[in-house]
Amino acid sequence: MEQHFTTVIVPKTGLFDFHLKEVLKYRDLIFLFVKRNFVSQYKQTILGPAWALIQPLLTTVVFTVVFGSLAGLAPGGVPSFLFFMSGNIAWAYFSGCLTSTANTFTGNAGIFGKVYFPRLVSPISTVLTNLISFGIQFLLFVVFLVIYWIKGDVQPTLYILMLPPLLLHMAMLSLGVGIIISSLTTKYRDLKMLVGFGVQLWMYGTPVAYDMGIVPEKYMGLYMLNPMTPIINCFRKAFLGLGSFDLFHYLISWGVTLVVLFIGLMMFNKVEKTFMDTV
Repeated sequence: MEQHFTTVIVPKTGLFDFHLKEVLKYRDLIFLFVKRNFVSQYKQTILGPAWALIQPLLTTVVFTVVFGSLAGLAPGGVPSFLFFMSGNIAWAYFSGCLTSTANTFTGNAGIFGKVYFPRLVSPISTVLTNLISFGIQFLLFVVFLVIYWIKGDVQPTLYILMLPPLLLHMAMLSLGVGIIISSLTTKYRDLKMLVGFGVQLWMYGTPVAYDMGIVPEKYMGLYMLNPMTPIINCFRKAFLGLGSFDLFHYLISWGVTLVVLFIGLMMFNKVEKTFMDTV
């Protein structure tokens, strides 16, 4: 009797065989992982998902006092609290996705070694899980935004419509960088120790804790090559009416993101075939 198989596992595949259609077939598993990740993140905690609100709120208060009141790095024209909160929630989503996906192979070695499914399911589910946390934090941000808007302190713009592309942009960039690191850490465990430090440095190279107006003009061209800088600027332009939207550097940011994601997918595709021998 002839047998028909829906999935065929072969020992060798091409470098550009990303199996994206197969990933789509496993969308139920992706949502199952999203539920598992979100529940486990707040399991056995007293406040549960409320931590998603407490963390950005406390971080924003600290930034407002230290970088706003003491260091004077907040711009004029908008409330400092709202300025720092807008940068914090956007950066929290990006950094959360990056650090979680950077742990894809080492953190899931147990399940990867027991059952087959497209390995990209894991980092994609991580990005979606962090999107839930972002949604909770964003609602808190909207509450404060409406309060300050009623008081006349901020003027949101039509760039608000760019929120979905901005989220997709951050998700793709963090996914690309994260799976590159994940692919490298299967052999070089030292990189895992540097991820947190590297993300912290990246944050200070991005206008999260300060207004980019303090950056000297001679370094501005190099500074704008940071793909997260145009994203944060556009986010603040949309909701606070602060600064300007630079289409040229935003398109460069997209170009860098697509290149990083493509390289990440190639490395991920190569490492997933042999990572169980090195993890």
